[in-house]
Formats: sequence, C-alpha cells, structure tokens
Amino acid sequence: MVVARSVWVAKSKLAFAALALGAGAGAATIATSDDPATSLKLCTTVPVRLFRLSVTAATIAFDYEYSLLGLAEDSIERTRVKHEVHTRSARRLEELCFKNGGIYIKLGQHIGQLEYLVPQEYIKTLRESMLNRCPTSSYEQVCQVVKKELGGPPEEIFEEFDPVPIASASLAQVHVARTHQGQKVAVKVQHMHMTDTAAADYATVELIVNTLHRLFPSFDYRWLVDEVHESLPKELDFLNEANNSIKCMDNFRRLSPHIAEYVYAPAVYWNLSTSKLLTMEFVVGAQVNDLKSIKKLGVNPHDIARLVSRTFAEMMFKHGFVHCDPHAANLLIRTLPSRKSGVFGRRKPQLILLDHGLYKQLDTSIRTNYAALWKALVLADAKGIKENCMKFGAGEDLYALFAGILTMRPWNRIIDPAVDHLAIQGNASDHSGLQMYASQYFPQITELLHKLPRVILLMLKTNDCLRAVNNALLSLLLNL
Repeated sequence: MVVARSVWVAKSKLAFAALALGAGAGAATIATSDDPATSLKLCTTVPVRLFRLSVTAATIAFDYEYSLLGLAEDSIERTRVKHEVHTRSARRLEELCFKNGGIYIKLGQHIGQLEYLVPQEYIKTLRESMLNRCPTSSYEQVCQVVKKELGGPPEEIFEEFDPVPIASASLAQVHVARTHQGQKVAVKVQHMHMTDTAAADYATVELIVNTLHRLFPSFDYRWLVDEVHESLPKELDFLNEANNSIKCMDNFRRLSPHIAEYVYAPAVYWNLSTSKLLTMEFVVGAQVNDLKSIKKLGVNPHDIARLVSRTFAEMMFKHGFVHCDPHAANLLIRTLPSRKSGVFGRRKPQLILLDHGLYKQLDTSIRTNYAALWKALVLADAKGIKENCMKFGAGEDLYALFAGILTMRPWNRIIDPAVDHLAIQGNASDHSGLQMYASQYFPQITELLHKLPRVILLMLKTNDCLRAVNNALLSLLLNL
C-alpha cells in the first residue's frame, strides 16, 4: 500500500507539473505571437495534450510498479503478468500518440523501431500503426497552409488538386496535383501549427521523461528526447528536405557513378515549395516490402535487397551523408527506366528514396571508424571489434553489447569464423535474438546509448530500419 500510495502521489505531481508548464507556455505564446487568435486556440489545446501525456506516463509507470509487485523475478507468473502490462502500456502509448499527433507520433515511430531496447509488445503495437495510421489534416486546413505559403488556394495555384491525401505522416500529408504546365506532382503539406506546438510538446515530454527517470531510475529515455530535440527542427523545414535530396543525388553521381542510375529522388519544384510545403515530381513505385506489386514488376527481391544494402553502404562509408529514416514507406521500387535487363532477361530495379527530412553528416573520423568496425564484425575479428567499439565510447564493459546491438547476435556468434555468422535468417531465432537484448540488458543498453556519439544513435536507427526491410525481402524470397 505504501508503494501504491507513493506512485499515485508521483502521478498527481506529474499531472500538476504538466498543467503548470502548459499554462506557462500558453501565456508566453499569446504574449509573443503575431496571431493572437491562433495562439489562443493553441492555448486551449496544448494544456490538454500535456495533461494526456502526464496521465498516460504516470499510469504506465504505476501499472508496472504495482502489477509486478511481489512477483519472483524468474517466475512464470511474473513473465505472464509482464506480458500483459507490456501490452496494456503499448496500447496506452499508441492512443496517446494518435490523440496528440505531431511530435508524439514521431516519438512513437522511433520507439517502434528500437527492437533491441523495447519489448516486443511495443514493437508489434507501434511499428505498423505509427507508419500507416497517422491522422490527416482537413482539406480546409490544407487550403489555409497552401494559401499562406503560395499566395492562393489550391485550385488557383494548381490546375488540379486532389482534396483527399494519398498518404499522411506524423508531420505532413501528401496530395496529388497537376501544375498549370501539365506535370503531375506530389504536394507535401505540413500539418497546421506543427511549428507552434513542437516547442511546448518537446518541453513537456522532456519534463515527464526526466521526472520518471528520477522516480524510476530504470526508466531512462532521455537520450531519445535529446535526439528528437536536435532532429525535429530540421524535419519541419521542407526546404532543408529538398536540399538534402539534391545533395544525396549529387553524391551518387560524383562519388558512386557505378550505382547512380539505380538510385533516384523525385525532382523538386522550387517555385511551388516553401519551408512548410514541398512540391515534387510524382513517381509511381511499389513499396519495398509489397510482395504483390514487386511480383507484378518482375523484379527479383534478392536484387532489391542487394540494391538497398549497397545504396546505404555507399551513403555511410563513402558519402558520409546518410538518409536516417529508411523504413519501408520511404523506399519505393520501380524497374530501371532505361529498360536494361540483367542476367537471363531479369528486370533491374531502381530504388526511389522518399522523405529526405532526416539526414546525418558523418565526419571523416566517424565514417572511418564505423567502416573499420563493420569490417571487423564481418571478419569476426574480436580484437578489431573491441578496439573500434571503444573509439565510440563503448568501453571494456560495453563493447560486446554494442557489437550485439549492431548485429543482433550474441558474442559467441559474432566471433564465429563461419562465413554466414552475421547472415539474416528471417526466422523466429532472429526475433528472439532481438528481444534477448531488450529484456536482459535494458540498464546496460541505456548506459551505452548515453555514451555513444549522437550521430551513432541515428546510425543505429537506420540500421534497424534496414534490417526490417531486409527481413521483409527475405520473407518474400522464402515465399516465392
């Protein structure tokens, strides 16, 4: 009863702190805004969002603390109850993300990709829903953004503009349109008030995460909040995204000409683009994990897997400029427009890269050390693995764990001299290996994530996304 009472007190404090922060942020917004009406509207919604966050966070923390109280660490009953709590908590987090939207969905997407850190119940609940069920802005809101950014309503700026979006993500949604010159385009429109609410949302998430860490030291996601704080402003600037896509393609033409024609990014219409609205060439392609569409294209999934791996290897180890959000929805496949055929007349794939908002620049030292580490991992060179892990801050007690997170293999498998010691199997053993790290080494993993350079945290996310894509393609091969 004492534990329960203390946790409920903590829950009340979290709710009060969130409301206080919301009130302060609201007052500051009205005082400094050029648009008092919009600011007043924000002030009525932001505190509600903050209250939802505080209640959800405290409820999840209480559920874990109370439900597992008194259960033996290795007992079957504790395992059963923990699974139930994981499932309930994942659904609560999913509901919070969808109700609050914006930065919360972005956080949910990130959590859903951390298979080495988060229990499987969270992965199953968040991964698909956060990517495929994002809320949409109304057409009225879209019209307001288009008018503010381009000077007129969609029907005036474009010859045609479909009011129904073909896709929606955490920060924006995409509409199909046609320019007055007849070109079919994709128009990415930022959700209204994203920039206005992002600062308040971030401050509150930071407060809640820091408070929960003080109350429950094993709950430590401060590194994730830090990462979102650095990356979100860049993702909210669509001109930055446009420039990233140009730089990415230029890197392939200059530094990787042997693969350049197999990688493509939609062209940007600069005269119809701003920091909150991006107009791009409309490109048709199959999502990289869409078996039915890939079969229709007549492209071998093995060729796709190899192209995806080569593309990102070139970015990481040669260009030093890396697309850090390569989940399946951002990778499309079409046949090579030149119609060149491969061996036995097979059609060659071309990889279309979408959503260039999140890139990371690797300096020469990071890029060289990261390449040396992967070389050591491939060669099962225990000494080289240790030396290069330590260069990133993974010391004597953490280097084996870092290697395990990168490969999702136990240490004995990592240093196995067999040629296929790191090969993705595409079966249940791969998933059990992932979850072994999430369940057994959570405290050590959080310690490691605090010590690693921030750029490596995004490389881990990129690594996880690519692993998920390769697993999906491997399953396609097994089903052919």
